[in-house]
Amino acid sequence: MNQPSGFFQRYAVRIVAVLVLAVLYGFGRLPTLSQDERETLAARFAFERRELPAPPGPPETLGRTIRPVHPDYAGIAGWISSVGAGVGLHDIDGDGLANDACHVETRVDRVIVAPLPGTGDRFPLFTLEPEPAHDRDTIAPMGCLPGDWNEDGSTDLLVYYWGRPPVAFLRRAAAADNGLPAAAAYRPVPLAPAQERWFTNALSSADVDGDGHLDLIVGNYFPDGARVLDAKDSTERQHMQHSMSRSENGGKNRLLLWRRASAGPEPAVAFADVPDAFDPQTTYSWTLALGAADLDGDLRPEIYFGNDFGNDRLLYNLSTPGRPRFAAANGRKTFTTPNSKVLGHDSFKGMGTDFADLNGDGWLDIYVSNIAQNWALEESHFLWMSTGEPELLKKGIAPYTEKSEPLGLARSGWGWDSRLADFDNDGVLEATQAIGFLRGERNRWPELHELAMGNDNNIVRPSMWPNFRQGDDLSGHLHNPFFVRAESGRYFDLADEVGLGDSRVSRGIALADADADGDLDFAVANQWQTSYYIENTSPRRNASLGLDLRLPAGPGTRPAVGAAATVHLPDGRRLVAQVDGGSGHSGKRAPLLHFGLGPLQAGTPLQVDVAWRDARGIHRQTLRLAPGHHRVLLNSKTEKAG
Repeated sequence: MNQPSGFFQRYAVRIVAVLVLAVLYGFGRLPTLSQDERETLAARFAFERRELPAPPGPPETLGRTIRPVHPDYAGIAGWISSVGAGVGLHDIDGDGLANDACHVETRVDRVIVAPLPGTGDRFPLFTLEPEPAHDRDTIAPMGCLPGDWNEDGSTDLLVYYWGRPPVAFLRRAAAADNGLPAAAAYRPVPLAPAQERWFTNALSSADVDGDGHLDLIVGNYFPDGARVLDAKDSTERQHMQHSMSRSENGGKNRLLLWRRASAGPEPAVAFADVPDAFDPQTTYSWTLALGAADLDGDLRPEIYFGNDFGNDRLLYNLSTPGRPRFAAANGRKTFTTPNSKVLGHDSFKGMGTDFADLNGDGWLDIYVSNIAQNWALEESHFLWMSTGEPELLKKGIAPYTEKSEPLGLARSGWGWDSRLADFDNDGVLEATQAIGFLRGERNRWPELHELAMGNDNNIVRPSMWPNFRQGDDLSGHLHNPFFVRAESGRYFDLADEVGLGDSRVSRGIALADADADGDLDFAVANQWQTSYYIENTSPRRNASLGLDLRLPAGPGTRPAVGAAATVHLPDGRRLVAQVDGGSGHSGKRAPLLHFGLGPLQAGTPLQVDVAWRDARGIHRQTLRLAPGHHRVLLNSKTEKAG
């Protein structure tokens, strides 16, 4: 009589196990699109790729993928050599179009300024050199941020480095009239003593304290004073982070407050390095990305730090003019939320950040790249979706929930810059990322897994790391994804279908409507490879609104970084955006706003609410604008400038 009972007991466990596996398999299977659906979505996009120019260099450097490094780092030279490519798009020559690029070509370690290919030979290519004594053997450029730092109405260029503090290249007044060569039109102004050693991987600008001037937020990586690229030093011991998930022994993150500036033949600018600007955890994180945007409507920018080896940080802005002050805001954990899906408690590898409104609630969401490669190190990218409760920031609560997996944006590869933008002007944002780490033939993921699970007491010592050298591969043969949102609301990678599916090792993505044809183009900076300008040639089915918001500056104007605009569509939807001052890793979008309007009839008047802050306080204006490109001068009587 006991035999049936024993039979069922014997097989019950197996049956339950099979059911559990079936459920897990169901959860593990990602939604897919049919080939017809993919082709229909992809038909809305088309792109044409052109190489960014590069100057000739010594033959021994053109094919390199490894920099000389300190002897303590010799075993991980590939890891140390994995960053540096960057690109910024801007109107550098003053023709009114963001059709110029300032980019870092890692194969020759030069910062190159030139018109975008295909936009005309308006000025000759030139490179930015800090000073004759600049030591190329121990210093390497990491990125370029265009902007008007001395507020004279012309475009300056700010370059950040490994091995020294950033340098502002200020445009000399009337340089073109004086017949100076292009490189001589800029005066290099170091922002801190040149002998200091900073290792900057992210730099952004914003009016942090609300005094009407742009301040600088500097995200550093290796500890200040390190000799990372000094191959001849053998006296000073070098170290890495002291944990894979809770590291606060990196370089000092800094807030540089704008103090004074002058124009003329020898322009100048001065920033004050604010001591203890951030809390200790934020200050000494290993930062690879940062962004600044107003997240609660008071026109004071919050700051997001994307940190390697530890928690990302969101700082709520409580500053007043001349007195910066911040408070950390953290997400709320629920019963079903893992710690790493709670903002401020993650232990991932933040390497890119961007802001946009994905859920249409009028508040910016935050898109963050981490490492998320299938069958490798699968953490998760983040899509911090606003809950529509910005008032919680005052209580130290970050009003965001993590939605990358249901949206289809959780996985791709080893991510760097992350971007949200509307490339087909239908009013729905696409998403793209810079992907890749080391490109080679030897798969090194097993060794990296061992390192990630290793003892923290060993991780701090470079000699205990696996060797990462030329020929090793970590996420080196993937493509940059191009995510398009389907009718289901989920994003799908259509890079292959739109002609962007070839593999690269990328770092920075910069956006602009470079040819002023009403759609967004972009540039991609690749590490140890050719970088590209990618022109958007998509079919013209939808209208767009481009806003170039400006503030008075000297005899001219400057971009109104931090200004916010809300576009009211006839169907009741609202589109929101803010003028960006350099958010991300090493790609810098032009400081312009772009709104896809869908199939809107030409000439349709739109209500556009504009808000900005200057030295006199907060201002708000309502404009009536038709689709197209508009330059708007912001003052007490806001007017369209052309």
